[in-house]
Order: sequence, then structure tokens, then C-alpha cells
Amino acid sequence: MQADQHGHEHSHGHGHGHTHTVNFDPTATDPDAHEPTPATGRAFRIGIGGPVGSGKTALTAALCRALTEVRLAVVTNDIYTTEDADFLRRAGVLDTDRIEAVQTGACPHTAIRDDITANLDAVEALEERHPGLELVIIESGGDNLTAVFSRGLVDAQVFVVDVAGGDKVPRKGGPGVTTADLLVINKTDLAPLVGADMAVMVSDAHRMRGTLPVITQSLVETPDAPDVAAWVRGLLR
Repeated sequence: MQADQHGHEHSHGHGHGHTHTVNFDPTATDPDAHEPTPATGRAFRIGIGGPVGSGKTALTAALCRALTEVRLAVVTNDIYTTEDADFLRRAGVLDTDRIEAVQTGACPHTAIRDDITANLDAVEALEERHPGLELVIIESGGDNLTAVFSRGLVDAQVFVVDVAGGDKVPRKGGPGVTTADLLVINKTDLAPLVGADMAVMVSDAHRMRGTLPVITQSLVETPDAPDVAAWVRGLLR
């Protein structure tokens, strides 16, 4: 079973002989003490979050390469280093002055949800340096399934999980899986190697998310992340 960027399931005849009980409420949202910031006159902001190693930085790089028609910049978050920003700079996906690094000094969710000041400062620095920015991608450091962005920081959020974490991850729920505007199931090329059942993973993801979209992808097979890039273009339109 596969899912497209519109959240539709496509059956390929794979059976799944048992069901899973879901106790998490997919309508529940994380508390957010910050009021949404008016979008008028500023760049659209997309947050990319997910567990450690799920492929957030690789997806950010892919979007930078794919969205060449968009004036964009990136803010990365790491706890103690500038590792993710340095990776993007070395990869040459953007001019180096379009990449800002935030060092959170604590669990990454503190800087994307609880005290968003450092990220807001980084976004504003980019907008001052590059008038006319259309999009700022804010990449969170690796965090758990509860890590979501404050709506005072981003206009839309992407949550990335990968098949190496096991096909049980979507049905574990948590606000990241159930409430993000887009869920990306990444590294699908690894599924046969780690014994992950993609039919189960996609079915559980849709059951947990209702009508919210799910995209499955392998950046090995599609390095420019075409489905996620198309979703972003739709938001900007």
C-alpha cells in the first residue's frame, strides 16, 4: 500500500491479518502559549521536525535544490553544535548567508515551541539580510514524537519519521505524527532491509491522521523530494 501527497491510500494486494488498538486522540494538540504571527509582509515559514536520524536535514537540502524558483532561506537547530547548518553549507544547496544556525542548549522542542525567541531572531535576521524572501524553512533538532512547532513560529509543519524506526512508529501517535500538516515516511528503500511493512506503516499513519496528508519517499530513489516539493509549492500558491 502506498500513499500520495494528497493522503490517498493505494492497495497493491498486501494483506494485513490483525488490527491495532489506538488510544491516542488524533484531534489533541500540544499546548502553545504563542499567538500565531500575522503572515502579511513576511516570508512563509515551514517547520520540519522529527526524531533523530529520520532525515530532516536531507529533506531540507532536497527542498533547497528543488525549489529553485522560490526565494528561500533556512534556519537549523542543534543542541550544542551547528552541524546541520554546516552540512547544508558544504552541500552548496544555498548561498551560505541564507543559512542561520540556532544552538538550543536544551531539548530541541524548547526552541521551536516553548521559547521561540532565538528562532524568531534568526528568521528576522535572514529577512533583513534578504528582502523579498518568500519562504523560510526552520529545521528542528532531532526530538521525540511530541515535538511540534509553535504556531507563533511557523505557518505549517512537516513531521518526518523513517522506516528504520519500525513500522510501529505511526500508530504510537503523539502530536508530531497526528497533528503536523504533513507526515513524511522517509527512507522507504530501507524497508526490506529492516523488516518494516510499508502497508502497515501507511495504513496506520492514515488512521492516526484522518484526512491530513501522508507522503512516502526515498531520497535515494527521488533525491529532489518531488512530492514534498509539490506540497510546498501548493502552500505558497
